[in-house]
Amino acid sequence: MTLPAQRHGTDPGRELAEPGFWQQPPAHRLAAFARLRAAEGPVFVPEGSGPGHWALVRHAQVQEASRLPKVFASAPGVTTPEPARWVRALFGDSMVNLDGPDHAQLRKIVQRAFTPRLLAAAEADIHAVAARIVDDVLAERPDEFVSAVASRLPLEVICNMMGIPEHYRAEIADSVNHASENIGVERGLASRLRMPGRGLRALARMQRMVAGIGRERRKHPTDDLISALVRANVDGQALGARQLGAFFSLLMVAGVETTRNAITHGLTLLTDHPDQRDLLLSDFEKYADGAVDEMIRHSTPIIQFRRTVAAEHTMDGHVFRPGDKVVLYYASANRDEAVFPDPDAFVITRSPNPHLGFGGGGPHFCLGAHLARVEMKALFRELLTRPVGLRAVGLPDLAGSNFDNRVRSLKFDFERP
Repeated sequence: MTLPAQRHGTDPGRELAEPGFWQQPPAHRLAAFARLRAAEGPVFVPEGSGPGHWALVRHAQVQEASRLPKVFASAPGVTTPEPARWVRALFGDSMVNLDGPDHAQLRKIVQRAFTPRLLAAAEADIHAVAARIVDDVLAERPDEFVSAVASRLPLEVICNMMGIPEHYRAEIADSVNHASENIGVERGLASRLRMPGRGLRALARMQRMVAGIGRERRKHPTDDLISALVRANVDGQALGARQLGAFFSLLMVAGVETTRNAITHGLTLLTDHPDQRDLLLSDFEKYADGAVDEMIRHSTPIIQFRRTVAAEHTMDGHVFRPGDKVVLYYASANRDEAVFPDPDAFVITRSPNPHLGFGGGGPHFCLGAHLARVEMKALFRELLTRPVGLRAVGLPDLAGSNFDNRVRSLKFDFERP
């Protein structure tokens, strides 16, 4: 059992609690996680405005916690800080913050809506959207990758799949940016007071918008996901307006942000590792799936999720008790030396590659994992196999978030005129 004295003195977890830690270069943060993985058991991380949490930093620890939802509960929230009660009451509980029968029922409704026909149409659309984006890039020659390429693909694909009318999409893109721009980012007092209101207003706009579309699709259904969600019949239930809004917000903020960040980090990785890029280009279909998974492992778009201990449990010699807070650090688990030889290397032929970029298994494994992989593969096929090659220029501008590996912008250029 970990001794309480570990919380004091040379507390190895204190660095993660420092406001400036997440603004440090990635190599600094990865080195800190490596030190934590070398500790005997889970490490305590103090929090200035909360009870602190236990850091799960090893691959096996994150997997174990992910697969024991009755012990490590997602409610009342997986983000840091946890959502306030009034926010949950106003906007409804997102699927990621639910456990047990409530989570299972909602997930079942959503899975029922993802019919084979809908998924086949979505995959066809992904290839068409990827080709159109690269056509535009070659014609217009922009120099900023996130806005011109990486953000466009998941946003357009999700809006097409959901059946969002074209005239709503610019507002949705703006709302997604406002809702997510400061998640996990250390800010000054004035910004902390101002930004939450803007983010919540953005979420409210999105939810009102999709609720109105949902009401229309109940009366006049089409072949889109909103129609399927509001008309799905699982044990006599479909998604209500608030559930639909919460799911749409999750899909837009999580689905767009994570995929765009993985794509952006992917271009940087291929630019920084020309040998791996050449190997990928030598036989794209052979190596693309491995390359996509290695991009996700190496960049780990979601850095961490929070859990609340619901039942006593022993892990690596430490006894967790009900009410304890733990954080699953996927960014550390994906560099665990016990699982990934030479973990900091970018190797597109890495096999096996049991990364936790989509979660550690269990009931909260990412519903969008397949579509995200298809999106990334389709886009990189277009980006890399056209006559004009693309490369990242300089370092990505990282947000410094403790929640996701977010890229604000990345300059890029063409290798040949």
